[in-house]
Amino acid sequence: MIIRATALTSLLALQAGMASAEMNFNRIASFATPLNMAEGEDTSRPTSAEIIYATEDGMTLVYTDSPLGVVGLVDITDPRAPKPLGNIDMGGEPTSVGIIGQTAYVGVNTSESYTKPSGKLVTVDIASKTITSTCDLGGQPDSVAVAKDGSFISVAIENERDEELGDGRVGQMPAGDLVILGVADAMADCASIKHVALTGLTEIAPEDPEPEFVDINSLGETVVTLQENNHIVVVSKDGEILSNFSAGRVSLDGVDTEKDGAITFTGSITDVPREPDAIGWIDDEHFAMANEGDMDGGTRGWSIFSKTGELVYDSGTSFEYAIAEIGHYPDKRSGKKGVEPESIEVGTFGGTPMVFVGAERASVVGVYDVTDPTAPVLKQLLPSGIAPEGYIAIPSRNLLVSANEADLVEDGGVRAHVMIFEYTEGPASYPMLTSAGLLEDGKPVGWGANSGMVADGAHIWAVSDSFYSAQPTIVRINPAEKPAKIDQVIRVSRDGKPAEGLDLEGITLDGQGGFWLASEGNAEKGVAHALYHTDATGAIVEEVMLPEALLANQTRFGFEGVTRIGDTLWMAVQREWGDDAKNHVKLMAYNPEKKIWGAVLYEKAEPEKGWTGLSEIVAHGENVYVIERDNQIGEAAQIKKIYRIPASEMVPAPLGDDLPVVSKEEVRDLIPDLLSTGGYVLDKVEGLAIMEDGTAYVSTDNDGVDDHSGETMFFSIGKI
Repeated sequence: MIIRATALTSLLALQAGMASAEMNFNRIASFATPLNMAEGEDTSRPTSAEIIYATEDGMTLVYTDSPLGVVGLVDITDPRAPKPLGNIDMGGEPTSVGIIGQTAYVGVNTSESYTKPSGKLVTVDIASKTITSTCDLGGQPDSVAVAKDGSFISVAIENERDEELGDGRVGQMPAGDLVILGVADAMADCASIKHVALTGLTEIAPEDPEPEFVDINSLGETVVTLQENNHIVVVSKDGEILSNFSAGRVSLDGVDTEKDGAITFTGSITDVPREPDAIGWIDDEHFAMANEGDMDGGTRGWSIFSKTGELVYDSGTSFEYAIAEIGHYPDKRSGKKGVEPESIEVGTFGGTPMVFVGAERASVVGVYDVTDPTAPVLKQLLPSGIAPEGYIAIPSRNLLVSANEADLVEDGGVRAHVMIFEYTEGPASYPMLTSAGLLEDGKPVGWGANSGMVADGAHIWAVSDSFYSAQPTIVRINPAEKPAKIDQVIRVSRDGKPAEGLDLEGITLDGQGGFWLASEGNAEKGVAHALYHTDATGAIVEEVMLPEALLANQTRFGFEGVTRIGDTLWMAVQREWGDDAKNHVKLMAYNPEKKIWGAVLYEKAEPEKGWTGLSEIVAHGENVYVIERDNQIGEAAQIKKIYRIPASEMVPAPLGDDLPVVSKEEVRDLIPDLLSTGGYVLDKVEGLAIMEDGTAYVSTDNDGVDDHSGETMFFSIGKI
């Protein structure tokens, strides 16, 4: 099946590349949380950045780090070069932080059990990094909010339920409540603590409210989400309940509800409670909330309510669709809560009130213009780190900061990060690739895990890997658009059905309108190392399995790219097979007409950590180009490079003979390119396409947003 772009307007008006007078947020720096550990500490321990706030002057960030039991401090005097200021031990699990002037107020969970919750509010002098007071809160704190005039603090006392007890339902004592306490002499006034009971208000477990998040407007009114109870409460600064109402329920059509290796917006959810998490006042009458869901809910979007309970806006499917268009849709979460909007931040930049909606599972923040709260306009989607938990807007410095809690150190992955974005003139640097405007059966086309590429006239074809094994796909990219535009999608099929179970890592043209596709394969999962020949519609017309003599030495690291030189196909094998010398991999040759196999050897580098391998091969002019990369990410990355091999040396020897070793010359170190958007070095540089004039494009594989930030980088390195 081939789907082409329509002229319909996309749900997301991403206008990167417009006139330079346009204002946009762009990421300018990233800060890895392990940098705040003291010299000699074990930096292999998990750390995190969850809720984040800034000092009044906007020069220092303070974030909660639950795994380490600390708050971390970051100097952003120069926001493009954040500096570690160290950690401060909280004597428990910090859950939230608010700042008045240069003083931080940190909610700390000290509970010994679910039935005996306890916690404290810790006052920290940021300049001296000293704790100046501690207040017993009488329960387990979750969210902390500070009044705009600095006169008081509100704390949501969640007293969360045990998810292993009673089927994880609410109705577990003790009940949570809201704590309000004053501020005097830059310290919390413990004697002024007031507990505001929230029982008896909700339809769901009225005896057991679990306050989740709080925010305070300029009138001193605190809005509280009761997530599991699907309820909202507005409380005066004196502790009077001003209004309370259900967060409501939603039914949606056109939702991907199956974790099945395919992005298909064909399902529906019916009468699902919003179960909001974060909430933030837009003005004194309206607030925005992220409908993450918990027990039974999660509507994949966000809403705006008036403080009297009127729903004035709901995003429906539009937020999730916009995320899918930029390749950030997390298919593995389809059976649960999709992109999971969790965070809300509000700020006014350049006179425009904005709401920032963070999607935890998509690792994205949506930037909305809420000049009219009844009709928000999505202006941008920004790439965050993995699992964004909190944001802080600093309009006085034109900055937005995200705190991203996932630390994958135990799996050899990227560390938790704080990321800094600047609002300034110029085009948006992200997304680099979008399918905006392309529809399939009336729904946006989601994509991800792009691997191999090949140029075709003014366009580039790319193929997705095994993450979407139920929906192997070829997409056509127009690189002249800004951002580059996916304008056609071809579903790979076999006998009229999706060709499930392929691990496509390479693509090249067959010279007759069709394609040759390389499948990496994995014998342990029953996926063959193979070549597939398709026609122009993606229908497989020929399947080529590897010879048994070669498979006798196979590993799961097979073909990572395919290219064509004359009548011969060349495939790069990612890593050594059983008959290869150390740090040598095969470049395999196959002649489809003569059915003859052969190979040469390529010597790859040995990194200090992990492994290196090949991830792409492209013939152009008198050379063959390969991408050689290690499997490291972030600061540990060393090798992400393009090399060239003289085409004259690509003379295959018969399998079983001594194979010649080709020479190589470094063309480009890609690490500076991978750092160009202010993030960390992504692991999988897997796509290379070279246009007829020699202009080269590079892309990364985002692993289908599974334990990944979801970012796809697609960029030109000029003429190669």
